[in-house]
Amino acid sequence: MPLFTAITTIQPPTDCVISLSNRVQACNGTLVVAGDSKGPSAYDLPNCKFLDIAGQEALQFSITDELPKKHYARKNVAYLYAIREGASCIYETDDDNRPNAEWSPRQETIESALSVDADQGWVNVYRYFTDENIWPRGLPLDCIANDVPETKRASSPLQCPIQQGLVNNSPDVDAIWRLVMDRPFDFSDKKSTTVCLQQGSWCPFNTQSTWWWPVAYPLLYIPSYCSFRMCDIWKSFVAQRCLWELGCGIAFHPPEVIQDRNQHDLAKDFEDEIPGYTLNNKIRSILEGCNLQLGVENVSNNLVTCYEELSRNGIFPHEEISLVLRWRSDVQNAMAGCEN
Repeated sequence: MPLFTAITTIQPPTDCVISLSNRVQACNGTLVVAGDSKGPSAYDLPNCKFLDIAGQEALQFSITDELPKKHYARKNVAYLYAIREGASCIYETDDDNRPNAEWSPRQETIESALSVDADQGWVNVYRYFTDENIWPRGLPLDCIANDVPETKRASSPLQCPIQQGLVNNSPDVDAIWRLVMDRPFDFSDKKSTTVCLQQGSWCPFNTQSTWWWPVAYPLLYIPSYCSFRMCDIWKSFVAQRCLWELGCGIAFHPPEVIQDRNQHDLAKDFEDEIPGYTLNNKIRSILEGCNLQLGVENVSNNLVTCYEELSRNGIFPHEEISLVLRWRSDVQNAMAGCEN
């Protein structure tokens, strides 16, 4: 079964997407592009499936009509299409990221990695890849100066169904870092080993260069009823918590893309990130307290439980739960359909 790559965009093919398309085509993969109410009506690239709003509705997923337009969550439809088409792996990124020379399809099992022990709390993973002062978007501000835990070489291969690649030139940092210290930034070439977090060790990850395998497909869900700058970060917290019930953690790779960042209003980004600055520690506490069930068969239900608890504690409105339930049904049907 093939590799599928998922993005959402309101632009015609950028130079970054053209570069990505060429690399995906070279490995016989498919690029799935979810459009929106604003943007191109066609997307002329090889091995590309472009889904405008009408095309998304024609797929008849139950979530589609309830997803907001002009929202990053339209990417959920690209995930569902890839799942229904039998994707063996889904790589997600954005239209301003281009693969570097090291980019290539990855394997779910990592043969050699550095491991961070369980129950270390918040971990600034970026510091394993550089000695400079930088932190990922979503890391609580009271943790950015913390020392990082020691790592050890994993004694056996690690199953990691979610793997985050770092980004050079314009890494995924918060608006405070950009407002105070913004500059082109590359991680160190001398620190190039994959780092895996074990259960109880947390780090935000994003949707800029992330690999997903089938056991984790239900965790791809991007929420709609929250700040734009937090939707992928809060997605990452839920996903990490659910991975623990599979005996897995999140893996971070050295940079595999270069970001030519789209124009941003940094003051607006800061405003959109305020819910994260004020709520991320609370979200972690809520998720750690969730009563989840072990096993592959419970991943989808665990996702729902996490969002129900977050909603009960005022993080999401009840409208989010309706979308999550539709997503669960759509994922289950899509995965069943690709097996037939």
